[in-house]
Amino acid sequence: MEDLLGKVNSDEEQENEENNKKFLNPTPILDELVDGQWPSFIKGFKDLGERTEKPMIRGVLDQLEYSYKTKMGYWKGGLVTVKGYGAGIITRFSMIKDKFPEAKEFHTFRVQPAPGLHYNTKMLREVCDIWEKHGSGFINMHGQSGNLQLIGIEQDKTQECFDELNQAGWDLGGAGATVRTAASCVGPARCEQACFDNLKVHEKVLKNYAGMTHRPEFNYKLKFKFSACPNDCANAIMRADVALIGTWRDSIQIEQEYVKEWIDEYGEDALFDQVINMCPTKAISHKVGSSTIEIDNKNCVRCMHCINVIPKALSPGKERGASLLIGGKNTLKVGVNLGAMMIPFMKLETDEEIDDFIELMDEIIDWWDETGLDHERVGETIERVGMKQFLEAVGIEANIDMVVRPRDNPYYKKQYDSAI
Repeated sequence: MEDLLGKVNSDEEQENEENNKKFLNPTPILDELVDGQWPSFIKGFKDLGERTEKPMIRGVLDQLEYSYKTKMGYWKGGLVTVKGYGAGIITRFSMIKDKFPEAKEFHTFRVQPAPGLHYNTKMLREVCDIWEKHGSGFINMHGQSGNLQLIGIEQDKTQECFDELNQAGWDLGGAGATVRTAASCVGPARCEQACFDNLKVHEKVLKNYAGMTHRPEFNYKLKFKFSACPNDCANAIMRADVALIGTWRDSIQIEQEYVKEWIDEYGEDALFDQVINMCPTKAISHKVGSSTIEIDNKNCVRCMHCINVIPKALSPGKERGASLLIGGKNTLKVGVNLGAMMIPFMKLETDEEIDDFIELMDEIIDWWDETGLDHERVGETIERVGMKQFLEAVGIEANIDMVVRPRDNPYYKKQYDSAI
């Protein structure tokens, strides 16, 4: 028994000795998050803390451990900016800084990425080195906002950090009541399904609204997202006030020799199971025994499923452009909204066509800024005021694609022409 007790005491002493050698304090509750099959941010955070020995990381982990124990959050907002900017830094001050003085501040830089999230290793090394020099070194790529989130810096270091980032070619993103940082998929840079150059449009929009991104002036936030095809890899229809989604208005291109090749490899049953029966409008047909398919393009809703399954045989049509949807958002006042179709097809190939799009957006932003209530997204304003009033104000013609559901009231008011 004495030997057993001695061994237990020896193990405890060894564990205490190991903990004493560590920079971070013990956090038994947080350690539970490290176990299991999924990666844990706690492990990454602790590895970073032990490597850099930054007191703010130790303080934040101690405060987070305390939050899990008390089931309360202890961060509050405030105002932290750099010269010439009114946005781009998310402030986090501790409400219990007396208990955890090392966690008194833990602000976040939002840094704009290039369209399509294109980087080279030199750029990434620079931003990592600058952030580890001035901040915690903790980086989130990327938030729903599309930004590089540089998490954890103290207020008195923000200006110097921003100056170095800016000299390296980086700029702050949007936060607060601004035009937020836009997001786009990889587009024509790497994707054969791209229907318009979303990267070019993104860049022009980004530069045009740079002032509105850096200085809050609206009722609430406005988000642009650009997806180059209907797969919508930028999640524009769900998360963007202004969504441009690539589309086409002619027929899907079919190369029947590759349809035959696919059928020969996978069989007709797979064609029916994976392609024909999965079409939401039953627009695809196949005659058993043949090696071809037919598509009723009038009933095609551009879901991209058939093209994704047989990309070698099917591709978007030749007359390509984009659809404009307005009003997408996640929950706030009236729940989730999908973007409403405004313009089913628009060409965005030339600088003039892109400038026309930006002029339309100026009209929409001005209307929303004047008509919207405080903390109201553009889709919520349209829902409150009415689609008819919105269309008339911004000069968009109504079309059948805007109809949400058939009318259930048989009466309507018509303006009659004068009999004289």
